[in-house]
Amino acid sequence: MKNSIAKIVELIEPTVTALGLELWGIEHLQQGKYSLLRIYIEREAGVAIEDCEQVSKQVSALLDVEDPIAGEYTLEVSSPGLERPLFSARQFSQYIGSEVKLRLHSPVQGRRKFKGKIVVVEGDSIRLQADGVDYDLSFSDVDKANIVF
Repeated sequence: MKNSIAKIVELIEPTVTALGLELWGIEHLQQGKYSLLRIYIEREAGVAIEDCEQVSKQVSALLDVEDPIAGEYTLEVSSPGLERPLFSARQFSQYIGSEVKLRLHSPVQGRRKFKGKIVVVEGDSIRLQADGVDYDLSFSDVDKANIVF
């Protein structure tokens, strides 16, 4: 799934950028025999419904031609919102000092789920303070993360 997401990012990012927006991230969720492709877009001035509509039309046409997803899927385009998901170490570094909730692929010190404050981000390493303890985590071990508002 990671490879297909990377392929989709490579495919659609130039289109999103050309529309004056930033591709914040992508989620591809399996729902039975169907799937949901959720695309998050961002802009410093904020994202309007018209931006989502425009990206949806452009990206839908592109995905119909390139067909990178097997089977039927629903395309959803939105802003990341207040409790935004974090998809990259760079995004974690933008939110140093913020509270985040995250789940790891495999346990660290017996835990997979954390809720704490982002203390430091260096390269692929994230230091998270949760329950009064500092945890050094690798971004590549993060399965899912989002800001807690």
